[in-house]
Amino acid sequence: MKVVIADTSHIKYAQTICDTIAESAMVRGTGIARRTPEYIATKMENGNAVIALDGDKFAGFCYIEKWGHGKFVANSGLIVHPDYRGEGLAKKIKHKIFEHSRNKFPDAKVFSITTGLAVMKMNSDLGYKPVPFSELTDDPTFWDGCQTCKNYDVLTRTNRKMCLCTGMLYDPKAKDKNKRKLVKEKVFNRLKHIKETMFLKKDKKQ
Repeated sequence: MKVVIADTSHIKYAQTICDTIAESAMVRGTGIARRTPEYIATKMENGNAVIALDGDKFAGFCYIEKWGHGKFVANSGLIVHPDYRGEGLAKKIKHKIFEHSRNKFPDAKVFSITTGLAVMKMNSDLGYKPVPFSELTDDPTFWDGCQTCKNYDVLTRTNRKMCLCTGMLYDPKAKDKNKRKLVKEKVFNRLKHIKETMFLKKDKKQ
């Protein structure tokens, strides 16, 4: 099993990917934004997707979407073929597409909207935080893509403030701030420990 960045050689799997995504949504009874083979092929041509293959057999897929002039990216269309579910493949694909997104768009906020608890858990492990839809992209093209979802009326009734999906966001700047804060805390605690040790030694001498 290999999980790689997709390219033009993988376009032959586009129809199978679309069919697998649609069939999975029907089985789960969840809403989904429909994709076309042409759209999936474009993602592969631009190097904005990853694919999992077992030899020549399709096993899984996920792609990157860019929104708000590159301020946001989304990892969308995560799917694992039924023959390969329950083996941890979704997690491998999710980690690969997230790593690829961070390398290709290092300053972009990475977001996700999903109804799947498993996806929420994977997002959380990668550093995503639950957020209101107002913190996600305001690019109308993204939200227009929800029109084929059976829950689209919920989204429109709430003026795009909420739906059955949960919004999650990874903010690289917030992550960097947290890292700097942790470093400062470690330095402070180290200096505090050294200072306390010096006072203890001084007290013992007296």
